[in-house]
Amino acid sequence: MSSTVSRIWTAIGNWSFPLVPRARVAVFRALIYLFVIWDIFYLTNDVIPHGYAPEVYQPLWIGRWLPFPEPTVLGAQIMQVALIVACLVAASGFFARTSGWVVAILFLAWMENSQGFSYVSHDHMALVVTTWVLPTVGAAKFFDQTPSQAAGWALRVTQVATVLTYFGSVFSKIFSNGSFWAWPNSAVFTWAFMRRGSAIVTWTLEYPLLLKIAQWGLYLIEILSVAVLFMKGKWLYVCISVFFLFHFATFLALGIHFLPTVVCWFAFFPLEKIPTGGRARLAALRTRYATKSSGPALD
Repeated sequence: MSSTVSRIWTAIGNWSFPLVPRARVAVFRALIYLFVIWDIFYLTNDVIPHGYAPEVYQPLWIGRWLPFPEPTVLGAQIMQVALIVACLVAASGFFARTSGWVVAILFLAWMENSQGFSYVSHDHMALVVTTWVLPTVGAAKFFDQTPSQAAGWALRVTQVATVLTYFGSVFSKIFSNGSFWAWPNSAVFTWAFMRRGSAIVTWTLEYPLLLKIAQWGLYLIEILSVAVLFMKGKWLYVCISVFFLFHFATFLALGIHFLPTVVCWFAFFPLEKIPTGGRARLAALRTRYATKSSGPALD
């Protein structure tokens, strides 16, 4: 019995703290922090305007629990500049822990302000979680292939948060509609396509059964999404491609994207191959150029 329990705990530990190259975190970290800069200018760019209407600010639970300041224009502008600087430093790998914690705190405060005006978007959940786990890795260089459990844990947490964005929405659908069967049997796709559907999908309004089948398909994909956490190899990438295609189709159909979640999916990929592959290709180009430059001399 004790040996069985020991094997189970070992399996859980190996899954929770996989050994991955530090370079994978270095590349992923750069991707995440650069995306945060883009995010605060193009997705959650309402924080500074919120400073003009602080009277309608209703902080979320985390905003009431933590001492985040009330929204002001000057405060938001300072926070935006600080976020940009911290993200650039963290993306470069310098002072990884310090700059990473600064990004985590500031981005959480930024998101609390953005979401504290009656609208909460769950597409940022995995991104916020990621900014809090990346600083725990510490130093990680782009060409460092040293296996690290700390790097593996940070990426695993990001993976879990990414998948829970979909799996957790199942429970939201159940609780808000009153039963397991209500949402997939509803007319939510019909309502969405009538409200903001593009010409690509509005023709489906004449086929309500097709829309209901599509709802069931999405519902089942969300329920089975946790399986991605235990997949490897080509099947893992096939499943991730399904989610990428879903978001691409949603963008074409409704103009809705989940880019903050999509960028977190890259925690599943062997990103450490990017810098090593780039260096190998650069070395090959240099060798080819040197060979051409040192051709036979003319008498």
